[in-house]
Amino acid sequence: MSKKPTKKASPKQGKNAQPAKKTSGRANAKMRVESQTPPKGKSRLRRILYAGAVVGVWGFIIGLITLAYLALDLPNLDNPPAPGAGDQAVVIKAANGATLVTQGPIYGDWVQYSEAPEVLVRAFMAVEDRHFFNHSGIDIRGLGRAVVSNLAAGRVRAGGSTITQQLAKNLFLSNERTMKRKAQELLLAFWLEQKFTKNQIMTLYLNRVYFGGGAYGIDAASRKFFGHSATTLSVAESAMLAGLVKAPSSLAPHINPEGAWDRARVVLNTMVDAGALTRAAAEKIKTQPPTIRGSASGRDVRYFTDWVLSETDKVAPMSRGKSLVIYTTLDPGVQRAAAMALDRGLGEEGARRGASQGAIVAMDHDGAVRGMVGGADYGKSQYNRAVQALRQPGSAFKLFSYLAALEAGIDPNDRYRDQMINIDGWSPKNYTGVFSGDMDVREAFARSINTVAVQVAEEVGRDRVALMAKRLGITTHVSPLASLPLGTEEVKLVDLTGAYAAIANGGFEAEPYGIVEITTLEGQVIYRRNPLSPRAVLTYPVVEDMASMLTSVVEWGSGKNAQIDRPAAGKSGTSQDSRDAVFAGFTSDMTAAVWVGNDDGTPMKGVTGGGLPARIWGDFMLEAHAGEPVRPLLADSALFIKAAKDYEEEREDEDGDKKKGFFRRLFGN
Repeated sequence: MSKKPTKKASPKQGKNAQPAKKTSGRANAKMRVESQTPPKGKSRLRRILYAGAVVGVWGFIIGLITLAYLALDLPNLDNPPAPGAGDQAVVIKAANGATLVTQGPIYGDWVQYSEAPEVLVRAFMAVEDRHFFNHSGIDIRGLGRAVVSNLAAGRVRAGGSTITQQLAKNLFLSNERTMKRKAQELLLAFWLEQKFTKNQIMTLYLNRVYFGGGAYGIDAASRKFFGHSATTLSVAESAMLAGLVKAPSSLAPHINPEGAWDRARVVLNTMVDAGALTRAAAEKIKTQPPTIRGSASGRDVRYFTDWVLSETDKVAPMSRGKSLVIYTTLDPGVQRAAAMALDRGLGEEGARRGASQGAIVAMDHDGAVRGMVGGADYGKSQYNRAVQALRQPGSAFKLFSYLAALEAGIDPNDRYRDQMINIDGWSPKNYTGVFSGDMDVREAFARSINTVAVQVAEEVGRDRVALMAKRLGITTHVSPLASLPLGTEEVKLVDLTGAYAAIANGGFEAEPYGIVEITTLEGQVIYRRNPLSPRAVLTYPVVEDMASMLTSVVEWGSGKNAQIDRPAAGKSGTSQDSRDAVFAGFTSDMTAAVWVGNDDGTPMKGVTGGGLPARIWGDFMLEAHAGEPVRPLLADSALFIKAAKDYEEEREDEDGDKKKGFFRRLFGN
């Protein structure tokens, strides 16, 4: 019987080694898995790296999409638009052809970085971008400083834009405040820093930035405000120009020299902080403001030119957006006389009596405005008190009450009693506080007796007084109140002037106007005033009586301070508590009205229409008429009457109407 062979022990097992146990397949699989599983720390790191990679990829994709979106509507970077492109250029001419104002883009010579005064560059860097030569388009330190300053102030008071960012905006972008525009600005700033050197960027910036007054570029601004090239700018001038960039429209030196110099002093302090100027030098320069070209005179004309620009949209709406030449009615000599007279009156008597503001309108008898001053200082306030302000004219409104009375048949010699009267519980009082008894209409008007004016208005009807005011050109609301004859309804000074001109010309409408013709820069006529036939608003006998009564006011009544070297007529007016004081009147050649008061309605110290305004009126009229022959009042009325008759006869011939018209019935053949 044979034996089964026995299995030899492995040498590694040794003599006493036990036989190996069999393991299942499940156990073997488990052992394999465990042998392949990394430690827990490595697994977490791998997941973080994987998530970071995913986020990075998506961030890169989103970044590319964002850049593509921002670049989608970027302008042509190789062909930036000209500075001021699309702006409307307007040239406004005086009646004698002299240029009053030029608005729109103005350019000077191109100034290279090497030609610009070093102090100019330092001034701009100090106030706009102190680390210009050290950043790559964005100043992180400046941006952080601006954020801290704004948070501390609780509002936006400092910006973080670098000169490169400002150049990017000026070259390619609009001024809209959106996140997209800001992101595009940053993108373009980086592009500019890669494409140009720092000196080239500064050169582009200085020659493209806007300085106000239509001046684009440092040389245009220097020539406009100081009258010389930018290559010779002084420290004070450089500081002023550097300060304009913050608010060029409101700080432009030709309209706001005080504000521009205040801002320049801030720039000088900033230059000291930046190490560009010593404290001693800055303090000395602060006492030596630069001479601003044209700031000493001529600013008053801006009231008129602003009015003309507003009227342009009315008479020629098709001119909007076009570059224009506007020919006006303004007479520079009359304008200068008005500005000087108002300045003298407010600077002397006005200062003593608490009158800080005033206005003057002067016009030909057909309504052509020859002079307009809308305030004491255009640089401090552009509000035009000649055409925008509504003020009580006081007794100057009695013109309409007595015109209605004369038209209704009341005669200047008719007598009334100056006494206490009562109308629905209201009793008018005279300025003197006393009653003078019986007097005729002429005396009541000349002495500005309130009780008689109210009696006359009540007799003819308040509605007729209100309608008379509207007929003669008062455009504001007029209510038929019992106090209406005393001028309690507010009017515009320009309207009141036109109403008095209707008496001066013999009874014809005198609608104020300042524009004669509007053309394009190439000479194409867009608008030309059509001199229509004068429209009668009063009969001549009524005009004669009223002119005679107005003459009495100046000769011996309440307007004696308006007497000049030739026949004159007018009427004074004072509102309650001397809040407003007016004098309106005319000569044979011109009609003018003067108002003085305060913008906030503060009462003046005893100022009446027959006082300060009448003296200013007389002062102005004397100079405005210098060299003109002395003529009687209503001297031009015959010309208006003839023009109206000729026009009517032409219409009769055209229409075949053989009936005599209004003028022929009124004045005969």
